[in-house]
Amino acid sequence: MCGLTGFLSLDAAGRMPQRSRDESRAILEHMAETLRHRGPDDGDVWLDETGRVGLGHRRLSILDLSPAGHQPMTSHCGRYVIVYNGEIYNHLDQRSHHENCGVRFRGHSDTETLLAAISEWGVCEHSLRSCIGMFAFAVWDTREQTLTLVRDRLGIKPLYYGLARRADGSRTLLFGSELKAFREHPDFDATIDRTSVQLLMQHSYVPSPRSIYSNVRKLPPGTMLTVPLDGNRTSLPEPVAWWNARLRAEQVRGTDNQSSVSDPIEHLETLLRRAVGSRMLSDVPLGAFLSGGIDSSLVVALMQQQSSRPVQTFSIGFEEEGYNEATHAKAVAEHLSTKHTELYVTAQQARDVIPSLPTMFDEPFGDSSQIPTFLVSQLARQHVTVVLSGDGGDELFGGYNRYLHLWNRWQKLNRIPGRRAIAATFGAIGRALPSGRWRDRFLYRAQLAGLPDAGALYQHGNLHWPQTDPIVIGAGPADTLYWQRDRWIGHDVPIEPMEQWMWLDAATYLPDDILTKIDRASMAVGLEARVPLLDHRIFEFSWTQPLAWKVAGGEGKLPLREILSRYVPRELFERPKMGFGVPIDAWLRGPLRDWAEALLDENRLRREGFFHPTPIRRKWAEHLSGRTDWHYHLWDVLMFQSWLETQA
Repeated sequence: MCGLTGFLSLDAAGRMPQRSRDESRAILEHMAETLRHRGPDDGDVWLDETGRVGLGHRRLSILDLSPAGHQPMTSHCGRYVIVYNGEIYNHLDQRSHHENCGVRFRGHSDTETLLAAISEWGVCEHSLRSCIGMFAFAVWDTREQTLTLVRDRLGIKPLYYGLARRADGSRTLLFGSELKAFREHPDFDATIDRTSVQLLMQHSYVPSPRSIYSNVRKLPPGTMLTVPLDGNRTSLPEPVAWWNARLRAEQVRGTDNQSSVSDPIEHLETLLRRAVGSRMLSDVPLGAFLSGGIDSSLVVALMQQQSSRPVQTFSIGFEEEGYNEATHAKAVAEHLSTKHTELYVTAQQARDVIPSLPTMFDEPFGDSSQIPTFLVSQLARQHVTVVLSGDGGDELFGGYNRYLHLWNRWQKLNRIPGRRAIAATFGAIGRALPSGRWRDRFLYRAQLAGLPDAGALYQHGNLHWPQTDPIVIGAGPADTLYWQRDRWIGHDVPIEPMEQWMWLDAATYLPDDILTKIDRASMAVGLEARVPLLDHRIFEFSWTQPLAWKVAGGEGKLPLREILSRYVPRELFERPKMGFGVPIDAWLRGPLRDWAEALLDENRLRREGFFHPTPIRRKWAEHLSGRTDWHYHLWDVLMFQSWLETQA
């Protein structure tokens, strides 16, 4: 795992950049240095002879620890230069093909193997689809004078890009693994996107393709962006999909895949075992996160089955009742005979992480499980450099409690006679009331009763600050996938509403929240996290099977439960799902109260000009009184306010 950054100067044709090559190199070195935490082992930059193209890299050495794995790396043919972040787990198989074609490799890194594929086929669907893994990279084609940015299928690794403009009209493409690299470029415009702030209030994260900055975008999962050095562009081209989660799910659902698999449970176990085994390839110490839940326990069980010695596992515990999974993790570890390390952290230790969150995540991020994720990463890094994690099982196999909860709610709503008329009545009453709790309640119930279908219920049921309460001043309409129903799965193949929700989470919540969280938290301490359940072959196979194979009888993840029971007794993992969180609600009423009060001060909110203070102050007062738990809403605001302080 590594960090990458760089720029491409798009000055008018024939005009040289105003900066000297030495000045450009110094800027690039500063940009790369901001990513040292992602790659503490090595780093370098590459500039073309004009200084218009720059690639910067920081390396966390995982495969091929020798100088042969050094980046930026030039292909054996000399045409391509790459900076790369990630792991390609089938690169040894690919390497055999290229060796048979006459390629002589200098080392054994997957970066060199990727360059060989690009040298043979170009940066295209064929070369990219041959890669099984997680990756984000930038490659410069010296012949065609083009820069191409690429991101993996499911968005496991991050990549941002955007245009910076100077007063003279010249433009520069900036890109990087994290936004902090952009801020080191003197032309970067740090204007905050107010619509992104409103989306943050709704989702707890800024959804792709937006970022918190107006002129920066996230490269969507499974896409590539090619920018030519032609000097004539006024805007960037649109990313092109080389793999599409919706199309792949529809394609495999629309074919008769089930007929070729006599036992889908056995087939899934084979896929899982191979995915886990390939992700155990490492030249440095390796372990796994273990919460004691279904997903992480299954990953660890399959690791232990394929390991000649006890797998190193890590978990953290809390003294607060309802937030501690360490006892469950320990029981699973003892059954599997892993080398288990657990750390019980105090509430103060957890709260001490909060000041570092804005810098760690680079843009405001409101999922409070970021705190324990960082703490368990910090613990694991004291022993290993690579960990496997169980992320992805909920989205692929229906594991979230909200799926069943919202489905039950939809069925009840559908049984209400004349609910559209009720919605109109509630709406009229709410609009007639003055601002306050009762107005909010009537408007909320009006919106709920008037929802047209189950998809709209899922949109409505997953928001923190609802659309009816736009607290951000000057925010525009949302244009993300979450709100664009015509781009959702289900138009070309018949699927259940709950499957549509699972797909939507895999396309939005998974890359923008779950994978962002684990990437930033682990990379903050120089730890590589791998997610075997998100092998794209597992994603595709899960979509060949009907919903009833995954969710039935009030339970999700049925096939994962069945496979895990072959390694771990059911009594060790069959229990209500517990989130990986901390008691933010109680902390805001206690030890975090003064910190929060300062950030939510009414005069401060008015002075900064991003929020309407009244609804925030009302929820803050209600939360402090204990009448209502508004900690999800308030934490979103607090994370933005805390991040905003770092921008001064």
